[in-house]
Amino acid sequence: MGSMTYEIPVTQARAELADLINRVVYGGERVVVTRHGKPLVALVSAADLERLEEAEKPADEQVVSSLSRLHPVDSAPGEQRRFGIAAHHSEPGAP
Repeated sequence: MGSMTYEIPVTQARAELADLINRVVYGGERVVVTRHGKPLVALVSAADLERLEEAEKPADEQVVSSLSRLHPVDSAPGEQRRFGIAAHHSEPGAP
């Protein structure tokens, strides 16, 4: 989903802050506040910010984060014997 970006001068943004927040939160827009025609800051939704922060993480941290959300999967029957694996993993607190 592509978000529309709206630019507004800082002096106008001050007067319209509540409306700008609504445009970002409910309208899915991104607002770039400018000074002398140059981008100064951006207003983005909390969901957009979360995606940006996730994208900034090092790749290995993203993998660990992704894996930590996965549910454990049991080995196929016989796989431990086939590969000579003597131990198995159990969740903390499991008997």
